Amino acid sequence: MKKILIVDDSREIRELVIATLETEEYQVFEAADGAKAIATALLERPDFIIMDVMLPGRINGIEATKIIKSNPLTKQCTVLILTGTDDSNIKEMGLDAGASDFFMKPFSPLDLLQKLEDVFGGRTPNEF
Repeated sequence: MKKILIVDDSREIRELVIATLETEEYQVFEAADGAKAIATALLERPDFIIMDVMLPGRINGIEATKIIKSNPLTKQCTVLILTGTDDSNIKEMGLDAGASDFFMKPFSPLDLLQKLEDVFGGRTPNEF
């Protein structure tokens, strides 16, 4: 069973991802801010993290990604940056922090499932 952590300050987004992914194949965890994301990643060691960029508190999604990817206990996590903007600076900062790819809001549950299949199936993910 693959472990997935969804990090978003929007309860609706987290619930959509959980409803889409919580199956026998995936165990889904959630966090509403960067600090909780780091703590959950350390505790659960997810295979995959869907990380929103804009998060409340002192640690945004880019910084949380950087912390997670620099820790030997969590550096193996694949991080997908979730963003509502097509800003190339955010994409560059996400990649520099250790993210593997991006996913644009709004998104359909089918697109999310396809993205996960691309990642877990060993194929190179396409940018959305």
